[in-house]
Order: sequence, then C-alpha cells, then structure tokens
Amino acid sequence: MERQTKIIAIANQKGGVGKTTTVVNLAAALSARKRAVLVVDLDPQAHATLGLGLEKQPGISMYPVLLGVKDIADVIQPTKWNNLNIIPSEVDLAGAELEFSARDDRLEMIKNALAPVRESGAFDYIILDCPPSLGIVMTAALVATDGVLIPIQAEFLAMDGLALITGSLERVRASVNPSLELNGIVFTMVNSVAKLTTDVMDEVRNHFGEKVYETTIPRNVRVSEAPSMGVPVVFLDPRSKGAQAYKAFAWEFQAKNPTRLAPAHQEKKPDEAQRDHPGVPGGGDPAADAPVG
Repeated sequence: MERQTKIIAIANQKGGVGKTTTVVNLAAALSARKRAVLVVDLDPQAHATLGLGLEKQPGISMYPVLLGVKDIADVIQPTKWNNLNIIPSEVDLAGAELEFSARDDRLEMIKNALAPVRESGAFDYIILDCPPSLGIVMTAALVATDGVLIPIQAEFLAMDGLALITGSLERVRASVNPSLELNGIVFTMVNSVAKLTTDVMDEVRNHFGEKVYETTIPRNVRVSEAPSMGVPVVFLDPRSKGAQAYKAFAWEFQAKNPTRLAPAHQEKKPDEAQRDHPGVPGGGDPAADAPVG
C-alpha cells in the first residue's frame, strides 16, 4: 500500500495547554491503529522523550544532526510499542537558538534534516513537539511541517495564545512556507460543566469553523499520572476517559489526514483498534509490545 508521509507540528506559544501530552498520546493512539509514527522532540525539556519511556542521552537528539555530525538515522530510537519511534531531546538543544542564529539555512535546517526520513516512506506521520516559544527552532519546525495542530484550554486566556500562534503561522506562510496550513485546533483539559468552557469553545468554533476538532480531551487524573510512568495514557489505562478521548481524537485526526490509499472509513474504529494493540504490560498479544527498529 502506497504511503505518503505527513509532517505535523504540535505547537502553542502558551505553556500548560497539554501540548506534549497531546503529542505523546496522539502518536501512541495512531501507532495502535497500525500507523508508523516518528515523534521528534524539539523541546529541550524533553517531556515527550520521558513520556514515551526514554531517558535523555547526550548526543541522541536533533542537535548533532543539525550540527552535521550525525545522520538522522543514528538518532531515531525505538520505544516499547510497535510502530512508535522517537528522536529524543537533550539539554544541548537549548543552545540551538544562539548557536544556529547565524546560519544561512537556519529556517530550513529541520526541513532538510527530515527530508531523508520523509522520502524513505518509513513513517505515516512525523509529529514535531515544538518548544513553547517562537525562536529559531520553532520557526524552523513550522517551515518543515505540512500543518500545525494547536492544543488549547477552554479558558479566558486561550484566545490570546491562539492569536499568537496563528499570527506566527501567517508570518511563516507569507515568508518561507506558503503551503503551511492550520491542521486544526483541539481543546484539552476540558471541564464540560463550566459555563466559561462552553463560551470559549463556542467562540473558537464560530471563528475557526471546521478547523476545530470535534473531539475534546477532558481533565483526567490518569492523563496527569501517565507521564511520570513513562507510558502514554492510551496504553497505561485504555478505559480511562482521557485514553478514550485521545483514541477518538486519533481516529478523527487520521480521517482528516490520511496517509494511505485505503479510505479512512475502512479503518477500524477506536474500540476495535484497542483489541489489536492493548499496550498494557501483561495484556493481549505479547508481540504487540515488541520494540521496533
């Protein structure tokens, strides 16, 4: 089956909106749906790396690739789950803002680094976890991507953060990447009984229309606990409300962003996919948790 790799950046200049949690669980849920996923952790805090059960290692990140001292294939690491790989982050990536600022190719450096992986067709999705500030690394990520997914909280300041990131998209589209699209907006940490939540969600939907995903991610204790265990919540507790929401979101995301010739409606729904890839140690088919190179 022919595969067309799509690169999606998950970004928001406002912190605390569930950006990395969305990266980890969207990638995990897509991998459970038998899609090959590569997460690229571009945030020096390395929370996506830790959330997928890996430790930070010096020299295993995009940093040496961008320096030209390592090939990108050398830093792609398997996780414990089938179809799910990651390029981890490390502290040295924090120095990239200054170190790469004088480079003539600084805006295209991530795009150029990812080109061999994209052209190989090894992955359905390459998901970029962007740093929470609009510096060189985040701008270069926006140049490299096909679309940007923005997670936001349904709260009073959400519109300010949304205006910042969409403004950044417009500038990058106008100057460097004319094909850059707003992939969509997903609401995270939703308190469905709060009137303010409903008001903010209605305002965003009225303004952005179909760009807002129907699926929302609720506040959920298991979602908060999962990162400390290095396991995505969709594998840690598949029946929790947070896991169910992320699996439904992955279904909607995949339907909007198909990478294969098979129509999205022929794919299995989230409850069916769970049986194929439980992802819980000791449960289901042991082969489902085998590492992938």
